[in-house]
Amino acid sequence: MNRTEPLVLGIETSCDETGIGIVRGTRLLSNTIASSMEEHARYGGVVPEVAARAHLEAMTPAIEAALAEASVRPDDLDAIAVTSGPGLAGALMVGVGAAKAFAVAAGKPLYAVNHLVGHVGADVLDAAGGPGHPVEVPTIALLVSGGHTSLLHVRDLVSDVELLGETIDDAAGEAFDKVARILGLPYPGGPQIDRAAAGGDPNAIRFPRGLSLPKDLVKHRYDFSFSGLKTAVARWVEQRTDAGEPVPTSDVAAGFREAVVDVLVTKAIAACRDRDVPRLLLGGGVVANARLRDVAAERCAAAGIELRIPALSLCTDNGAMIAALAAQLIMAGHEPSTLDFGADSTLPVTDIQVR
Repeated sequence: MNRTEPLVLGIETSCDETGIGIVRGTRLLSNTIASSMEEHARYGGVVPEVAARAHLEAMTPAIEAALAEASVRPDDLDAIAVTSGPGLAGALMVGVGAAKAFAVAAGKPLYAVNHLVGHVGADVLDAAGGPGHPVEVPTIALLVSGGHTSLLHVRDLVSDVELLGETIDDAAGEAFDKVARILGLPYPGGPQIDRAAAGGDPNAIRFPRGLSLPKDLVKHRYDFSFSGLKTAVARWVEQRTDAGEPVPTSDVAAGFREAVVDVLVTKAIAACRDRDVPRLLLGGGVVANARLRDVAAERCAAAGIELRIPALSLCTDNGAMIAALAAQLIMAGHEPSTLDFGADSTLPVTDIQVR
């Protein structure tokens, strides 16, 4: 095996996107994604059974497309990598099964890695395919997606990741989907809320900031809660509707988005200051939200904190980040996983690699 610049194929199936990525060390060769989002749109959210079946159907074509794009044959690969967790159990099992079969058939070592740490690992890649770079550590990582909202302290990408806090109810992306439904906007809610908010006043309606009161910060300083915010939006809209008054969709969307972004960035900056860490890394699909990126940039600049945001194509769930993390493990001398591991929907972030 080439441990200097290992050629790794990564498989990611934690939710509704079948991601196949190929990297050589820190250089991105392919980032192929087959999404089943349109199939879930009619249900207003991700249906686990539908996601699992979509992964089954997309797996072989996606692998073939990635290999072709990278001009790589299976024999050329140094290793296979796969997301072991966390995520939807059924979806994860499809990826784990495919990765094990591929590794055995091709005679390649297999690395089972953590989905959340993979989002941090995406920062080693250059989306344009140029040479990447190591993740500068220590860093605070804020990961925000439809299924996860987590704040991590990363001291070493392959050996030392600490969970500082996470959502205790709805993830931020999930809250976007639910509020979009309240406002009559289609799924997925994130882009729809972003578009609607562009024409609204973020200060017209002040919605609550969950777990931000002094009493909350004693126990939940780095934790998140968006369920109460979602309920506040629903009640505000209901009161207007019951009174026969029009609902200012743009103002509601802007006020809701501002509340979410305020909480996310405030807690992330607090973690940087508390832990004396001079940099913040953003990851996850919700990073596509323009307001989140803008506010993070403004507040990090004011606080003297370096802000790192991977290319948006590498922020959403993808196989390239899984391959990149495995490549880092290989270059650090970590041995492959055995074939005994399984899919773990609640895999803790401290388990960077599953043996």
